[in-house]
Amino acid sequence: MAKQANKGFLLRLDPEMMEQVEKWAAQEFRSVNGQIQWIIAESLRRHGRTKSNES
Repeated sequence: MAKQANKGFLLRLDPEMMEQVEKWAAQEFRSVNGQIQWIIAESLRRHGRTKSNES
């Protein structure tokens, strides 16, 4: 099965939260977008919501 393209959406963050994400992304050598994707993916894994965990 071919991998589908990423889907974009608008995300609103307050300035303080955005600043923290920017700092974290810089520390991890990621873009802000890449950091947000990683945060979401990690949360899905931790909570058993990934496809490999679905029945």
